[in-house]
Amino acid sequence: MVRRFTPHFLVVVALLTVGLSGGSELLSNTLADLRLRLDQRPASGEIAVVAIDPRSIEAIGVWPWPRTIHAQLLQRLQRAGARDVAFDVDFSAPSDAAADQAFLNALENAKGSVALPAFKQLNVTGKETAVHVNRPLPQFERLAWSALVNIEVARDGRVRHYDFGGSTENGRETTFLQSMGAFLGGSDAVKSSSFLIDYGIDPSSLPKVSYVDVLRGDAAALARLENKRVIVGATAIELGDYYSVPNGRVLPGVVLQALAAESILQHRTLLKTTTAATVAGLLLIIVIMLASWGRLSAARRGLLIACLGIGIEAVALLLHHRHALVLDTALLQIALIAYLTATALDEIDFRGLLRNVAESRFERIAMSIGDGLVCTDQDKRITVWNPGAVAIFGYGADEVIGQPFSRLRADDGGTDDLFRQQEAVLPAPLLPGGATLEFDGRRKDGEVFPVEASFSAWHGADGLQYGVILRDISVRKREAERIRYLAEHDTLTTLINRNTFQSELVEMIETADAASDRVVLLVIGLDAFQHINDLLGHAFGDNVLRAAAERLRGKIGIRGRVARLSGDEFAIALPCSAVSGTVAQFAEHLAQLFEVPLDVGTRQQRIKVSLGVAVHPEGGQTAGELLSNAHLALCRAKTERRGGHVMFEPAIRHELERRLTLEAELARAVERGEFELFYQPQVELLSSRVIGAEALIRWHHPARGLLPPSDFMSVVNISPLSEAVAAWVMTSACRQARHWQLAGHAIRVGVNLSPSQFQSGDLAAFVGKLLMATGLSPGLLELEVTEDILLHDEPGVLETFNRLQALGVSLVFDDFGTGYASLSYLKKFPLDGLKIDRSFVRDVLTQADDAAIAGSTVSLSKQLDLSVIAEGIENQATAEFLLRLGCEHGQGYHFGKPMPVAEFEQRFLAMDSTARQAGAA
Repeated sequence: MVRRFTPHFLVVVALLTVGLSGGSELLSNTLADLRLRLDQRPASGEIAVVAIDPRSIEAIGVWPWPRTIHAQLLQRLQRAGARDVAFDVDFSAPSDAAADQAFLNALENAKGSVALPAFKQLNVTGKETAVHVNRPLPQFERLAWSALVNIEVARDGRVRHYDFGGSTENGRETTFLQSMGAFLGGSDAVKSSSFLIDYGIDPSSLPKVSYVDVLRGDAAALARLENKRVIVGATAIELGDYYSVPNGRVLPGVVLQALAAESILQHRTLLKTTTAATVAGLLLIIVIMLASWGRLSAARRGLLIACLGIGIEAVALLLHHRHALVLDTALLQIALIAYLTATALDEIDFRGLLRNVAESRFERIAMSIGDGLVCTDQDKRITVWNPGAVAIFGYGADEVIGQPFSRLRADDGGTDDLFRQQEAVLPAPLLPGGATLEFDGRRKDGEVFPVEASFSAWHGADGLQYGVILRDISVRKREAERIRYLAEHDTLTTLINRNTFQSELVEMIETADAASDRVVLLVIGLDAFQHINDLLGHAFGDNVLRAAAERLRGKIGIRGRVARLSGDEFAIALPCSAVSGTVAQFAEHLAQLFEVPLDVGTRQQRIKVSLGVAVHPEGGQTAGELLSNAHLALCRAKTERRGGHVMFEPAIRHELERRLTLEAELARAVERGEFELFYQPQVELLSSRVIGAEALIRWHHPARGLLPPSDFMSVVNISPLSEAVAAWVMTSACRQARHWQLAGHAIRVGVNLSPSQFQSGDLAAFVGKLLMATGLSPGLLELEVTEDILLHDEPGVLETFNRLQALGVSLVFDDFGTGYASLSYLKKFPLDGLKIDRSFVRDVLTQADDAAIAGSTVSLSKQLDLSVIAEGIENQATAEFLLRLGCEHGQGYHFGKPMPVAEFEQRFLAMDSTARQAGAA
């Protein structure tokens, strides 16, 4: 029973689906448009179009035209005998008064046979929306008819419907305005209903003349308008008054108005049939199909459905032609299509079709995939063997079809271990996928290789079947092994890398803890390796690293593990029980191992190594701690015992932590402005007159109070803050010196330079800009340099010194006599003076050697025309002794300790100002 009514249920569902989705509208419009195309007819000739075409615009000028032109046109039309004239041109706004008067006169002469356009538009005010009607100017409307020209566009973007007119409000009165088409068609309908324009009327058959021809009085054009109802409007594309209409055409608005009028004149105002007619048709179709479904074959039902569809459209076309009725046949045709589909579905064997499609698709896929695809029956005998399997194993299909799957295995074993997991789930009607296993396969030539197999099983027409996808993974295995090796080893030296070393160090610590043993970790760095790279090239440096690695590997052997950590750093880890002697002796022995030159290619290269040693557990509980502490010990060795070893002690880490803490505090000090400059006087020994001051930095630490530079400058000089602090010192000192200069005190300010100022940036340019910004005289700035600056980059430093001297700034060699090559620097660099280090001045009265050095330095400076200042003068006797030696300037606690600006000014500059004022008096 249910099967009998299934097709009819399908039709109802199809109709509801299409009806609710609105899909029938498209088909309905398409069928209606087809009837319009089939039922063509010419225009009546009663309505003519005066076209504002491109030729008229070219002849008259740019649109819009003065209303005097329209007045002349109206007069021409009246003389030509036009019955009625409708303008599809806007007259709702005033223009030139003379032109408006001319058009008013023409309307008066036309005696009420003219219609002017009115159009509705939305007027949005705040949240309210109202319809406003734009009407002709009142003076025009008194002498002419007003007609609506609004055109309604359907949802599909085409114009199908046209209104007879509409109600409008004029003040408090509600009036009915005819549409322009109703006016021209002579309709007397006073209703706001609409109709379908009959686009079967050929628009090309409408009489048309050009606006300019009428205006010029062309006799042929005027003759075509005699006793006609005329509509004047734009047909030029550039005026934009175009609309899409059925059957893919685009028409100007004035032609649409004319076609609407023609539809009224020819009684072709098309109207749609009611829904009742459509429902009746549907019921008739259902009754016919109910009666014929069981009695007729599928072919005859199909022929019946086709005849019904053609008959329905023939009736619709007849109604359209004779009675101007539009029968909506969309739902009727959809019902017939649904019945035709149900007839086809009723005859098709879908299961067989799907089975054939699946088998065909499986065969195409199986024969095209690159992997091997093998199918077997329930006895594990091969039934399918694709080209991928041929490529992998070398057997042709004729050699293996029917053979047991076990033939593919290298060990000639059975298949129980491969298929066991599939058989455990046999009750399932379909198994989409199973286990992926690996086994050793054997090719036809006997080669054994690794195979990856993905198994699946299903119940087919012939019982249980298996499918196996086979892949040759020998290349993948080799590549995975290579990737694993690269991930664990250093490619240059073939030693294990840091990650692998750290993992093995973890295991070594666990083993040592279990055996109550200790673990020794040595981090080894090649000293001055960067110089080897710079001088001999990176390729030679790589060979040095290989040779060093081989020497370490040969020494350690199987006792421990050797790794390359990074760059020129290696690491050795081994249990203490494997070390002969003490750990210190073992480290010393490793250092001595490199006293023998390395064989690097065709030459021998002598290198030294520094070692950092940490022992578990006292040197670190975990592998990470042990490695970190050994590296800290290496850093200490490179700093203090280059070429030797340093055993890790907690003090090393404490010192590092203190330095890191200090760096963080210094960064905050820069941000908060916690630094201050103190000034120590420099005096003329003969008169004790202050001639200068050395700027010395102090730090107002929030917790530790005022700190001297010895507590923090060593950290500043090797930190990223160095350049910022040095720039702040020089800027502050120059501003202070300029302040003193403006106050009348020519105090030369000495500023210590930092190595960072030579390593980054342009020091000479910075000093030049600073002197210009502050206005300080260059002669009042003295820059003090130490030997570590001169060692950095002699050519670069020399070039900077020359530029600084060109600015007029003085350069003084600080701590003279404490370095290694100070005398050579006096010759190489353009210096203005030198400062005798306090270590030679402090005991000059009691130590003959110090006195001799001080005297020699003074004598040498005079011969080289250099000024000299003695530092560290702590008493008058020392000052007098140095004066007798010829030293003219001095600095030390005897004259004054470093002090704040206010104290310096009070002690030395206020007294100087008083003396000058007294002298002036």
